[in-house]
Amino acid sequence: MTKRSAPRRHLSTSPFKAPVAPPAKHFALGERVSHDRYGLGKVIGVEDETAMLVDFGSHEVRIASPYTGLHKL
Repeated sequence: MTKRSAPRRHLSTSPFKAPVAPPAKHFALGERVSHDRYGLGKVIGVEDETAMLVDFGSHEVRIASPYTGLHKL
């Protein structure tokens, strides 16, 4: 099994709908969040929409964009 190096592009002549990119998530300092793996936390740092630092009580975690598994409360 091989991995594709680039995503497939959508042809304009295709009868199928083009895939829709999910909207970008935006978080602000001090915002309460929930992560699928780490639980409840609070945003304590934002790095130019590329990553953020979240305090989950017992530890701090740097989460990179697209913030998979992270949800606003």
